[in-house]
Amino acid sequence: MRFIGNILWWLFGGLEAAIGYFTGSLAMALTIVGIPVAIQTFKLGLLCLWPFGAEVHNTDNTFGCLTVPLNIIWIIFGGLWAWLCHVFFGILLGITIIGIPFAKQHFKMAGLCLAPFGKDVTLNL
Repeated sequence: MRFIGNILWWLFGGLEAAIGYFTGSLAMALTIVGIPVAIQTFKLGLLCLWPFGAEVHNTDNTFGCLTVPLNIIWIIFGGLWAWLCHVFFGILLGITIIGIPFAKQHFKMAGLCLAPFGKDVTLNL
Protein backbone atom coordinates (compact mmCIF):
# COMPACT_ATOMS: atom_id res chain seq x y z
CA MET A 1 0.00 0.00 0.00
CA ARG A 2 2.92 2.33 0.73
CA PHE A 3 4.27 1.74 -2.77
CA ILE A 4 0.97 2.69 -4.39
CA GLY A 5 0.68 5.77 -2.18
CA ASN A 6 4.21 6.87 -3.09
CA ILE A 7 3.59 6.36 -6.82
CA LEU A 8 0.38 8.40 -6.64
CA TRP A 9 2.25 11.03 -4.63
CA TRP A 10 4.91 11.20 -7.36
CA LEU A 11 2.32 11.51 -10.13
CA PHE A 12 0.44 14.35 -8.47
CA GLY A 13 3.36 16.65 -7.69
CA GLY A 14 5.55 14.94 -5.12
CA LEU A 15 8.36 14.21 -7.57
CA GLU A 16 8.38 17.83 -8.74
CA ALA A 17 8.50 19.10 -5.15
CA ALA A 18 11.31 16.67 -4.27
CA ILE A 19 13.32 17.85 -7.29
CA GLY A 20 12.79 21.42 -6.09
CA TYR A 21 14.06 20.57 -2.61
CA PHE A 22 17.08 18.70 -4.03
CA THR A 23 17.89 21.60 -6.37
CA GLY A 24 17.73 24.03 -3.47
CA SER A 25 19.92 21.71 -1.44
CA LEU A 26 22.50 21.56 -4.21
CA ALA A 27 22.49 25.35 -4.56
CA MET A 28 23.04 25.79 -0.82
CA ALA A 29 25.77 23.13 -0.77
CA LEU A 30 27.78 25.13 -3.32
CA THR A 31 28.40 27.73 -0.63
CA ILE A 32 30.39 26.76 2.43
CA VAL A 33 28.09 28.67 4.78
CA GLY A 34 24.98 26.97 3.40
CA ILE A 35 26.04 23.36 3.97
CA PRO A 36 24.03 22.90 7.21
CA VAL A 37 20.96 24.29 5.44
CA ALA A 38 21.64 22.02 2.44
CA ILE A 39 21.57 18.98 4.73
CA GLN A 40 18.19 20.00 6.14
CA THR A 41 16.77 20.73 2.68
CA PHE A 42 17.99 17.32 1.53
CA LYS A 43 16.04 15.76 4.43
CA LEU A 44 12.92 17.56 3.20
CA GLY A 45 13.57 16.28 -0.30
CA LEU A 46 13.88 12.70 0.95
CA LEU A 47 10.64 13.00 2.88
CA CYS A 48 8.94 14.53 -0.14
CA LEU A 49 10.25 11.73 -2.36
CA TRP A 50 8.98 8.83 -0.20
CA PRO A 51 6.45 10.22 2.32
CA PHE A 52 4.46 7.01 2.83
CA GLY A 53 6.40 4.81 5.22
CA ALA A 54 8.87 7.54 6.25
CA GLU A 55 9.18 8.61 9.87
CA VAL A 56 10.38 11.90 11.34
CA HIS A 57 11.92 11.69 14.80
CA ASN A 58 14.02 13.84 17.10
CA THR A 59 17.72 13.16 17.16
CA ASP A 60 20.84 14.34 18.91
CA ASN A 61 22.87 15.88 16.13
CA THR A 62 26.17 17.70 15.89
CA PHE A 63 24.59 21.16 16.12
CA GLY A 64 24.08 20.90 19.89
CA CYS A 65 23.09 24.20 21.45
CA LEU A 66 22.82 25.83 18.01
CA THR A 67 19.70 23.85 17.12
CA VAL A 68 17.24 26.50 18.36
CA PRO A 69 19.01 29.52 16.78
CA LEU A 70 19.42 27.62 13.49
CA ASN A 71 15.70 26.73 13.49
CA ILE A 72 14.83 30.40 14.09
CA ILE A 73 17.04 31.48 11.18
CA TRP A 74 15.50 28.69 9.08
CA ILE A 75 11.97 29.95 9.84
CA ILE A 76 12.86 33.54 8.95
CA PHE A 77 14.56 32.72 5.64
CA GLY A 78 12.10 30.33 4.06
CA GLY A 79 10.90 27.66 6.45
CA LEU A 80 7.72 29.58 7.21
CA TRP A 81 6.77 29.71 3.53
CA ALA A 82 7.36 26.00 3.02
CA TRP A 83 5.36 25.30 6.19
CA LEU A 84 2.47 27.46 4.98
CA CYS A 85 2.49 25.71 1.60
CA HIS A 86 2.33 22.23 3.15
CA VAL A 87 -0.36 23.26 5.65
CA PHE A 88 -2.44 24.84 2.86
CA PHE A 89 -2.28 21.70 0.71
CA GLY A 90 -2.87 19.50 3.76
CA ILE A 91 -6.08 21.38 4.59
CA LEU A 92 -7.14 21.37 0.94
CA LEU A 93 -6.60 17.62 0.63
CA GLY A 94 -8.11 16.95 4.07
CA ILE A 95 -11.43 18.37 2.93
CA THR A 96 -11.85 15.49 0.50
CA ILE A 97 -12.20 11.97 1.80
CA ILE A 98 -9.87 10.41 -0.74
CA GLY A 99 -7.17 13.00 -0.04
CA ILE A 100 -6.89 12.38 3.72
CA PRO A 101 -3.81 10.08 3.47
CA PHE A 102 -2.06 12.70 1.34
CA ALA A 103 -3.08 15.44 3.77
CA LYS A 104 -1.45 13.50 6.60
CA GLN A 105 1.79 13.37 4.62
CA HIS A 106 1.65 17.13 4.00
CA PHE A 107 1.19 17.75 7.73
CA LYS A 108 4.17 15.46 8.44
CA MET A 109 6.25 17.54 6.01
CA ALA A 110 4.94 20.77 7.54
CA GLY A 111 6.27 19.68 10.92
CA LEU A 112 9.69 19.05 9.43
CA CYS A 113 9.61 22.30 7.42
CA LEU A 114 9.02 24.37 10.53
CA ALA A 115 12.02 23.09 12.50
CA PRO A 116 14.28 20.64 10.61
CA PHE A 117 17.38 21.06 12.80
CA GLY A 118 17.37 18.36 15.46
CA LYS A 119 15.16 15.97 13.49
CA ASP A 120 15.95 13.02 11.25
CA VAL A 121 14.04 11.19 8.51
CA THR A 122 13.97 7.39 8.43
CA LEU A 123 12.75 5.74 5.24
CA ASN A 124 11.03 2.37 5.68
CA LEU A 125 10.86 1.03 2.14
